[in-house]
Amino acid sequence: MIFADLVFIYMFLPVNLALYYLCKNKSYRNFILILFSLFFYSWGEPVWVCLLIFSSLVDYTCGLMIDKNRGKPMAKAAVFMSLLINLGLLGIFKYSGFFAENVNLLFGADLSIKRFALPVGISFYTFQTISYTVDVYRDETEVQHSFLNFLMYVSLYFQLVAGPIVRYRDVALEIDSRRETVNDFSHGLTRFCIGLTKKVMIANAAGKLSETYLHAVDGSLTVLGAWFGAILFSIQIYYDFSGYSDMAIGLGNMFGFHFLENFNYPYISKTVSEFWRRWHMSLGNFFRDYVYIPLGGNRRHQFLNLLAVWFLTGLWHGASWNFIVWGLFYCVFIVIEKIIGEKRLQKVPSFIMHIYLLLVVIVGWVLFYFEDLQQGIHYITVMFGNADALYNPNDIIDFYNNIIWAAVAVFFSTPVLKAAEKSFVNKSRYMDAFLGVVIPVINLILLVLCTSLLTGQSYNPFLYYKF
Repeated sequence: MIFADLVFIYMFLPVNLALYYLCKNKSYRNFILILFSLFFYSWGEPVWVCLLIFSSLVDYTCGLMIDKNRGKPMAKAAVFMSLLINLGLLGIFKYSGFFAENVNLLFGADLSIKRFALPVGISFYTFQTISYTVDVYRDETEVQHSFLNFLMYVSLYFQLVAGPIVRYRDVALEIDSRRETVNDFSHGLTRFCIGLTKKVMIANAAGKLSETYLHAVDGSLTVLGAWFGAILFSIQIYYDFSGYSDMAIGLGNMFGFHFLENFNYPYISKTVSEFWRRWHMSLGNFFRDYVYIPLGGNRRHQFLNLLAVWFLTGLWHGASWNFIVWGLFYCVFIVIEKIIGEKRLQKVPSFIMHIYLLLVVIVGWVLFYFEDLQQGIHYITVMFGNADALYNPNDIIDFYNNIIWAAVAVFFSTPVLKAAEKSFVNKSRYMDAFLGVVIPVINLILLVLCTSLLTGQSYNPFLYYKF
């Protein structure tokens, strides 16, 4: 099941909200969320619920062991056990087939390990449970004594299958004693409608159009067409993933949870380093706090630490060489920026830095898109002139037919509207009352438009579901 689905919007969510708010007991409310979350997760692959519950049980037990044996070798053993089991499961299901394929290729071996069907969301909830045990060991969060409450944290369907990666310490108080308010519910509903609109009206449209170019037959792709396809995919993946994050954060608000932001207008960045401080922030923060800093951070072996982080970032996204190359591709630019220095980069005109960033990111998304690395590299060569033609009439027609839509998509990927709204609200004492009337109307309009587009539409999962 996905959020951008009529069954979820008009059946699953209303029933969940009704039962949740009809129940006044806090413990029962948590139990209701567990049941609905497990049902949501098992909608397409019920067998993987067992793996989710097992991972939760492992880290719940490890947390108790750490808390009971602080300062003793058993505490370290519990952390090691958590890492071994969680990363072991992730390795078996996500990377064993990839490893076997490359061993066979390099050494002529005959390992017959096939790729497993990947449990949805395993990369996300594995990192969440690991962060819990490590934080308990570091004494940065208190241990959770209720297994059901811990299972609720791991299984919450709001962010289970595609993030954001929610650390236990950020929601610990809300798991045990949260307070739902009308204001939070209203903000959550608006955030959900915004995310749904991003997904249905922009990401889906961009994805459908981009396939015309990204899947073009050899020889038919022009330079302009290649750039058009890459830019469309860049729009698609931003609105797809940020739209999901908006919906996840909005759903959390409806039930009294406050998740940290996962996107902060990444396409307005001027450097690659800044881009990754704004894109998928929960993943970047995880690697910073649990890999980069423990390895030494900026203090020692900085470039080796960056290499390790970006190799793992690429590998986390998928068991394929294109993702590894994609991660290392970003590593190269970040290292170059570190060598040049932030002060020198600030002296370069902003528009030049912004163009540089967009070029790097757009090319990077091509590497990300094509799991066949050779195909991705070939596509990039076409973008830079390795084509039979610069453009053809169809490219021009598609460009003019979609220029307004694309301009709107680009506009809403910047904080211009948000800044204008804040400025206007601060200058008008009647704004709160005005928005109290207008926002529900806008939400209803957006919901009706998205519903009409979803009616009869084929299954279209979020891009990050497969990670």
